[in-house]
Amino acid sequence: MAKKYRSEATAAIHETMEALHEVGAVGKQTMREFDESCLTPVLPMSPERIRALRERECLSQPVFALYLNVSRNLVSDWERGLRKPGGPALRLLTVVEKKGIQAIA
Repeated sequence: MAKKYRSEATAAIHETMEALHEVGAVGKQTMREFDESCLTPVLPMSPERIRALRERECLSQPVFALYLNVSRNLVSDWERGLRKPGGPALRLLTVVEKKGIQAIA
């Protein structure tokens, strides 16, 4: 999976840092911290934002759940604020928000 950088400049700088890491000029911990600062962050989504996203894509909860590979009950719980999406599901929601459902279809 390709990394998504904040900008082309951070992508170029990151490539340089990776080369420095490979030759031993940059340590593993420094590289981890640098990775974190360069990659696009995934921010938490509110229940209202998740529902608005699903409705924007004109999808029912069961169909939206199929696209995300989660249960309909989980989508319902997210929209009611009973649970919060995390990890891969949150990343997928972010991709759908930015590029539309066709990006994961």
